[in-house]
Parts: sequence; C-alpha cells; structure tokens
Amino acid sequence: MALWLRMLGGGWLVCLTMVAPASADEVSDFYTGKTISMVVGHEPGTGFDIYTRVIYRHMARYIPGSPSMIVQNMPGASGIQSANWLYNIAPRDGTVMATFTQNVPLEPLFGNKAAKFDPSKFIWIGNAEQTNSLCGVSAQSGIKTFADLQKKETIFGATGPTGPLIVSALAVKNLMGGKLRIVPGYKGSASVKAAMLNGEVHGICGLGWSTINSFWKSEVDTGEFKVIVQLSGEPMKALGDIPHARDFAKTEADKQLFGILLDVQVLGRLYMLPPGVPQPRVEALRKAFMDTMRDAKFVEDATRTGLEISPMTGEAVEKLWKGFTATPPEIVERAKEVIRLQ
Repeated sequence: MALWLRMLGGGWLVCLTMVAPASADEVSDFYTGKTISMVVGHEPGTGFDIYTRVIYRHMARYIPGSPSMIVQNMPGASGIQSANWLYNIAPRDGTVMATFTQNVPLEPLFGNKAAKFDPSKFIWIGNAEQTNSLCGVSAQSGIKTFADLQKKETIFGATGPTGPLIVSALAVKNLMGGKLRIVPGYKGSASVKAAMLNGEVHGICGLGWSTINSFWKSEVDTGEFKVIVQLSGEPMKALGDIPHARDFAKTEADKQLFGILLDVQVLGRLYMLPPGVPQPRVEALRKAFMDTMRDAKFVEDATRTGLEISPMTGEAVEKLWKGFTATPPEIVERAKEVIRLQ
C-alpha cells in the first residue's frame, strides 16, 4: 500500500509539473507576436498619459511572450468615453488595458446614465500611485492660503460634469467653504494649465502630487503655482501646515462622504481590463505590472520623469473598490448633491 501511495504521489507530481508549464506556455504562446494597447482616457500631457508612457516602455519585458505595447489616447467625457469603450467594445482577450480617472467607476453609482458599464466587472490590474490629490492657484490669483480662498471668489478651471478636477472643486466649494467660481469644459489638466498660464482661470483642484512634481514643476519652482489644500492620502510633511480635507470632516457620515468623493483619489493611476479576460492572462498581467513597478530601470525612468511610484496590487485595488461601492445609499445621495453642478 505504501508503495502504491508513493507511486500515486509521484504520478501527481509528474502531472503537476506538466500542468504548470503548459499554463505558462499557453499565455506565452498567446502573447507572442501580439500588441497590447494601453488606452489612456485623457489627452496627451496629463498625468495619466505620462505615467502610461513610462510604464509601457518597461512592462512588455515581464509579459510572457514579450508582446509589443502601444499607447493610445481616447479622451472624452472625463474618462467615461474610454470606460464605455473598454467595457462594451474592446476585445476581451488581454490585448487591451486602460486607465482613466479613479472616480469614473463610481459614475453608475451616482446615477450617470452616460456611464454604460458595470464597474464590478472590470478586472483591476493594479495601481501605480497612491495619490496625494491637491488644489493649487496661480500667482495671478492673489490667493496665498486656503483661508484666503474662503474669503475671495476665485475662478477654477475644470473638466466636464465628471472627473476629479470638477468633483474635487465642487467638494471644496460645497463642503469646505472655498469660494470657487468653477468654469467647466476643459479637456483635462493640461488644458486647464494652459488656461491658467494665459490668465483665463486662476486655480485647479484634483491634481496628483506627482503631476505637480513633474508637469507643473517649473511653475512651482518659480512661484507661478502654489498648493493651498490637500484632498487625499496622508498629510504630506513636505507641505508643512497646508490644511487637509479630513480636517473638515466632523462626523462619521462626513468621513464617509469625503471618502467616496476625495479619498477614492488615492487610487491615482489605475489600470484595468475589460470583463471576460481569461484568468491565466489576468494573473500574468497583474504579475507583470508589479514586476515592472519593482524594476530598477523603470524606477530610474519614473524618477527622472518626476513620477511618484507607490503601487498596489490588482487584488488590493479590487478590495478597496468593493468598500467604496458599499457606501450607504444615504451617503451616496448626499454626495450626488455635493457634486451637482448648478
């Protein structure tokens, strides 16, 4: 009997050693000669675009079969257009991954009929940056501190009815007492920056620290742009006594409200797949993403570009999203009122 068990055990070992390479070979065989599209739901020059172009230069090395990778911009409706495309049109074979603003998957929860997708069915690959989101103003604004903004009306540029730029600005206005006159309709942060430089608007909310530290660095260094309030993530020591949104959350309900509107922005650079991608390819892409985040050449490239890298696994992102989508209905209704553009 003991000999039979040993033979059986040995047989299982042989089977297992045959199955594992077969699975790896299947993924490698699929991706060999293929091209993976990384779709950015925003215009060129935004933080999402910059992150993606750095990642794509390195990630292919870690995907079995070494496929080529390209970046495609698909701006529109603050990321909803690309989310709709990913969910309803993109091939579900692992050859397309996308990134768009972190609040886009909440739009169905907020009743946005333009969001034609079920966020619970997206497959999360990972998050490259646990973002500290901030508001800032130009030197022309005359605003020095957030207390000044609570006294003097200032023009802030934003995107359309969705996206972190407008959600953040409305939260600052309606929950924190900032006197913002919000001008929507800009394509993204790059467009708002151009408007700030020519004096059309004087402020912006919802920028990630890494975007400020890279795309806005020269304006920060010259004093043309100044951060006045922190919105998400842990308070940054580098910003000294600049106030944080959590200082304005007085009750548990307030904390939940700030969470679904602002804390969600900690998921700063999300990458996802459409539903239905075969699990072995999902696992391969998740592993490749995290291996890229640890790659010395990638880290050097990101540092040179001014990007902050603080990654999260796809599994960790999925867990966080389940928490956000479980927000009590009464808090969701209150959030909808806060971000309603009058």
